[in-house]
Amino acid sequence: MNVLLLGSGGREHALAWKMAQSPLLGKLYIAPGNAGTSQCGTNVAMSATDFEAIRNFVLANAVTLVVVGPEDPLVRGIRDFFLADEQLRHIPVIGPGKTGAQLEGSKDFSKQFMFRHGIPTAAYQTFTKETLNEGLAFLETLRPPYVLKADGLAAGKGVVIPHTLADAKAELTAMLAEAKFGDASSKVVIEEFLQGIELSVFVLTDGISYKMLPAAKDYKRIGEHDEGLNTGGMGAVSPVPFADAAFLEKVENRIVKPTISGLRSEGIDYAGFIFIGLMNDDGDPKVIEYNCRMGDPETEVVIPRIQSDLLAVFEAVGKQQLSKAEFSIDPRTATTVMMVSGGYPGDYAKGKVITGLGNVQNALAFHAGTAQKDGEVVTAGGRVLAFTAFGHSIEEALHLSYSAAGEVSFDGHYYRRDIGQDLIRYMERHKAGR
Repeated sequence: MNVLLLGSGGREHALAWKMAQSPLLGKLYIAPGNAGTSQCGTNVAMSATDFEAIRNFVLANAVTLVVVGPEDPLVRGIRDFFLADEQLRHIPVIGPGKTGAQLEGSKDFSKQFMFRHGIPTAAYQTFTKETLNEGLAFLETLRPPYVLKADGLAAGKGVVIPHTLADAKAELTAMLAEAKFGDASSKVVIEEFLQGIELSVFVLTDGISYKMLPAAKDYKRIGEHDEGLNTGGMGAVSPVPFADAAFLEKVENRIVKPTISGLRSEGIDYAGFIFIGLMNDDGDPKVIEYNCRMGDPETEVVIPRIQSDLLAVFEAVGKQQLSKAEFSIDPRTATTVMMVSGGYPGDYAKGKVITGLGNVQNALAFHAGTAQKDGEVVTAGGRVLAFTAFGHSIEEALHLSYSAAGEVSFDGHYYRRDIGQDLIRYMERHKAGR
């Protein structure tokens, strides 16, 4: 099989690394890729949203499978583009159609979908610039903190959680009246705030059957102790100690099954990943959000735990035979620690030379924001490298992840040193019977 993987981040490096192990693989192309993906296949200087260029490349290089990493091509309808083209429609695309991608592309769409199918989630209302006054009045009916979500894609920055009514009203006004997030906040969803511990559950579906992937917990804040600005993710752990078999059974029965059956009953074309952001509300799972692709950096701990041939699994998705595919999970714990550029998530410099990658042992160094320049690997993004390791405990895996991170350096590099510590404390309390 010749495969085209779209994307350029740590998620795509992890997917490329896994697919490159498959005996089914002929050639692997990554567009546009990064310095890490070039070790797994051939990078192609092509935008993941340039559908005409992708079409020409697929036909010229006998590509037989397309795997879509990021959300943008999905929300813009790359699957629909393939299905509408006589020469492309036989080539499977791992990712949902444009309507299915609205689970991520529109917060209002996803909330309506959840309510239609009885999927547990926070109460909400949606407002526009024209109904701003009603939105301000609705805020007065809620207790703080307040959750405001830009309806559309806002590069992971479209959710704000003010802690006072005055701040909430100011944020809503900025989002609707002042277009704080551009077109993404032309509609804003206001939700009740859910209490509990967050985690992520991932599902792969062929539109009929599904496989549940390992759960993971990521760390969004730039600072230790979950302080500072939100980021795309500073680390992750899988499995999640508080997501035991009983909890995950609730997730499957109350959320996963109604989601899959809801998509089918509404005739929504969906063949790919579903990311389900959850809140563990005193033992009951509630959906915070859907994404139409794998998360990052969760991918870097989830994909390595899959022991099966991922390409064979993708082939089964394309044939709607996922129920027959062999699928097994490594029982060990995986952790990842993200190394970022100085200044991130604000302004940061690019082009810093990265040293020490050859010294990494007993861990995987997934490239998130890197490039090759004059024979050297340099920084090319805010989140630069993800160090993933396995262990028989969170502590053992973290020791190896941090040891790997300690071998690598570039000017201004930074990483959190408290990834997973909340889960370790949870387990200690659990063992103590508290």
